[in-house]
Amino acid sequence: MKIVVYFLVGFAIVIQLFRPDFKNPTVDEKVALNADPHVMNVLKTSCYDCHSDETKYPWYQNVAPVSWIMSDHIQRGRKALDFSNWANIDPKVKLLRLERATQVVKNEMMPKHEYLLMHKNAILNNEEKQTLEKFFDEQIIELGGSTSTLKKFNI
Repeated sequence: MKIVVYFLVGFAIVIQLFRPDFKNPTVDEKVALNADPHVMNVLKTSCYDCHSDETKYPWYQNVAPVSWIMSDHIQRGRKALDFSNWANIDPKVKLLRLERATQVVKNEMMPKHEYLLMHKNAILNNEEKQTLEKFFDEQIIELGGSTSTLKKFNI
């Protein structure tokens, strides 16, 4: 039994040596999203930790394997929709991402539930959901898309 405990403690110590890079890239304000202050407040509170280069890292970023999961979520979030690189996103890709953003906010799939466990302030209330949905709809229309398809299928 001691051998198992020593092995587990040793393993827990060794995995701490393998850390992801948690440095935020520099944000170029010329390409970053610049929206209405109310919209920006909602996005920064509930979305920016995973969907921008302005991630605010909590203390547990230093604890493996949680740090690995967090790093993966942030990388995938930025790849899916990066508000820090807003102007550089291809309009067709942006349109698809905005349509998806509308769906995930409406269906309460974002912010991720595991994120909300440690970030209660990121929970979107109905007013904040409506703010984001309106913003996403406006952006979709600005890109030449239509929100009627989304509304027709209630997604």
